[in-house]
Amino acid sequence: MKAAAGAFKRLGYHGATLEEIAAALKMQKGNLYYYFRSKEEILFACHQYSVDRLIAVLHTVEAEALPPERALRQLIVAFVHTIVDDLHGTALFLDIKALGTRRLKLAIARRDEFDRGVRQVIQQGVDWGDFDPTVDPKLLSFAMMGAVNWIPRWYSPDGPSNSQEIADRFADYLIAGLRAR
Repeated sequence: MKAAAGAFKRLGYHGATLEEIAAALKMQKGNLYYYFRSKEEILFACHQYSVDRLIAVLHTVEAEALPPERALRQLIVAFVHTIVDDLHGTALFLDIKALGTRRLKLAIARRDEFDRGVRQVIQQGVDWGDFDPTVDPKLLSFAMMGAVNWIPRWYSPDGPSNSQEIADRFADYLIAGLRAR
């Protein structure tokens, strides 16, 4: 999946070929077919892997019953690490509409599960008086997701900030705008 993600990042989903993915793994294209039947199946597996990681963090946050600000911080940090460190962020950043209808519905349902969890944490923060009462959890969740999803456009591992520094700064900035005044 990392080889595929690298190819998708360099060439885009439609530009990457199974031959290039197999070559990155130092294998024949036929060997790749032993594990995946198509490039779409690889994209779906990458997407599911990334979303599964986020859902696992969401479930941990829910089980720990953390205060909303701490819970949201953990979700934002995990999301940044997923975008920057896991599969180069391509699985969540790529247009998932490249997936067929059945896989697209499954991918959207999983992604929406994470989004609903983020919204619930924001709403809890509003309900507890920690976050501004005028906050729209749906709109803020979209804004947060959009901000983090944009990271692969500008992030460079050779840049001045590592993924943890970026995760911490994004969490600081995004949460600061939510706090009750």
